[in-house]
Amino acid sequence: MAKKRPQTKAKQPQLKDGGEIPVVGAREPCPCGSGRRYKACHGRAAAHAVTELVHRPFEGLRGEGDWVALRELVPAATVELKLKESLPEDVPSVTLATVLPMAWPALRREDGSVLLGLQNDTASGDISRDLADTLQRALVAPPGTPVEGRRAPAGGPRLQDLLDPEGTFEPVVHSGFEFWVPDAENATAEVTASLERANAAAIPTVKLTGVDAAYWCETPDKNHLRWVMPYAEEQLLDALARLHAEGRSSLGEGTRLVGSFRAHGLTVPVWDLPTGVTADDVEKPAAEFAERLTTALAMDAPLTADERRARGGLTNRQVTLS
Repeated sequence: MAKKRPQTKAKQPQLKDGGEIPVVGAREPCPCGSGRRYKACHGRAAAHAVTELVHRPFEGLRGEGDWVALRELVPAATVELKLKESLPEDVPSVTLATVLPMAWPALRREDGSVLLGLQNDTASGDISRDLADTLQRALVAPPGTPVEGRRAPAGGPRLQDLLDPEGTFEPVVHSGFEFWVPDAENATAEVTASLERANAAAIPTVKLTGVDAAYWCETPDKNHLRWVMPYAEEQLLDALARLHAEGRSSLGEGTRLVGSFRAHGLTVPVWDLPTGVTADDVEKPAAEFAERLTTALAMDAPLTADERRARGGLTNRQVTLS
């Protein structure tokens, strides 16, 4: 009979010197000294953080709808960000940008200012945590250097932890990406080429001033209005269906509500506009539609047959971006 091995109490993972556990390969020994592989020890929390999808990563931030729009809809825009804590003395400002040269996650400029890129692939299911990690590293990066992407440490801060909740969020939409290079004459050939490619692909876009998070854009065949709305999806679709069935969902002659898409937990209705309809032309109709929508949102009666058909048409054309 085989001898029974003496049972020993498993050694509990301990932080070394009170520091954080660094990320290592899944099969490597865990740096905490437990003797177990990283994936079976502290790597479990890190793996969970990577795969867990945060449905509304920008929830709780000022201007959530605009965060979504700048992430998914707007080619070129910037926003000055205010942090809860004072900036380091050698960092004069922090600016959120839709895209940066070569798709850098962030850039510390020669003057010490920081540009944080929003439209980048992220390593985890929480865009807010990844952006916060990139921002923190950019604040201490050497001036004149980009910040590379990485997997944010599990349990690290999110944007909601770093940004001033009382700070404004006022996007400035640009016609191109010249904000990348304050001194274009001294830009590298690589940055110049990237700038030219980005400008060639940018779709003309304008932010409406009379309603929140609504963006007009121009395409070769027709123009569009894409409006990020903060309401619960089912409630919003019911309200849109009521207006659509009544023939009151358009933004004027020749315009049409054609559907919606989901992005980062919010619903974005889309209108087709005739080519000649500009952003200025839809300012007043959009404000009037917002009033009609508020009334429809307050209704709780069951949908009529016509309204159900209208809702079905809208949902059949709905897509999910993220």
